[in-house]
Amino acid sequence: MPRRPSTRPSTSGDVLRLIREDGVATRADLGRITGLSRPAVAARVTELVARGLVTERADGPSTGGRPPARLAFNAGGGAVLVANLGQSRGQVAVSDLAGTLLAHADAPPAGASTGRTLPRLLDRWAELLESAGIDPGTVRGAGLGVPNAVEHAPGRWDGVEIGPPITARFGVPAYLDNEVNAAALGEHQAHPGVDDLMFVKVSTGIGAGLIAGGRIQRGALGAAGEIGHVPVRDGGGTPCRCGNLDCVEAIAGSAALLARSPADDLPGLAALTRAGDAATVALVRDAGRRIGEVVATAVNLLNPAVVVLGGDLTAGEPLIAGVREVVYRRSTALATRSLRIEPSRLGESAGLTGCAAMVLDQILAPEAIDASPI
Repeated sequence: MPRRPSTRPSTSGDVLRLIREDGVATRADLGRITGLSRPAVAARVTELVARGLVTERADGPSTGGRPPARLAFNAGGGAVLVANLGQSRGQVAVSDLAGTLLAHADAPPAGASTGRTLPRLLDRWAELLESAGIDPGTVRGAGLGVPNAVEHAPGRWDGVEIGPPITARFGVPAYLDNEVNAAALGEHQAHPGVDDLMFVKVSTGIGAGLIAGGRIQRGALGAAGEIGHVPVRDGGGTPCRCGNLDCVEAIAGSAALLARSPADDLPGLAALTRAGDAATVALVRDAGRRIGEVVATAVNLLNPAVVVLGGDLTAGEPLIAGVREVVYRRSTALATRSLRIEPSRLGESAGLTGCAAMVLDQILAPEAIDASPI
């Protein structure tokens, strides 16, 4: 159905949204959709072109008069700094305004002290910009994914506000979220047309990121998705780092599996799984079944279209097979009728891609475009 003209004057930010998200490509179509006059459309397009956010070029031969021109969002009109810091390793990257990663590198993991980690991260971003030949003046925002729940509204990580030091160094706004939420946002980008998705990360810890109705669900205090601390049956009274007993993370997380494996670390455990070592395959598949107990409940409650499994312990098929076995058996027939349970499409880049999406959703929103200086 054709979009009806807007009932209010459309701003430059609204026009950018139509071009960027809806693919509106001509001034005539902008005027038809928004109800703006030709001079008003021209003024807004001229502003967006001057700000490097939109390009306009002739499209095809002219049949007389002014050649036809098409508008397009300019993904190269700026850069975004992103970082995904896990408990055991970290990554930094620079993306364009479409979220495409232009350069990336390893970074220190989150570590125990935010006060030490954040300055190192700022230096790593600066080094990456220099090595990639990207002008720091083109940076428009920064996004960071970190372990554990974060105080989303004030942008605090372990009690430290991350915005001021990033803004002081690079002159841009900064945004923060849990690393699993960031990965869920990234996987959402990789699943076009899917509005309800659950991402489960199985690595040093176990956590979930939830997409419902096309938007990330963080909960009242940013603690949504902590499925690693849901108890499972027959755990034998195993203590968890959270203080409770028999949490699925304590039963099926990395520490529990390594304690029963000849592997020294997660990469070693993953390598044994891929190699088909019988004892390791059985161990990991059973962990998948225990995780599946919790995921089955989440599927009944949330009814996602896709459950995506990521993290070190999803290497190979055994863990995913264990999750599928229990979810399809214990969840309702309706909830599983078209449910897909699959490995991550983005792998380790999911968190970086999600951080970029988080930033772009903020800095390219109509309100942000209209509030920022020309």
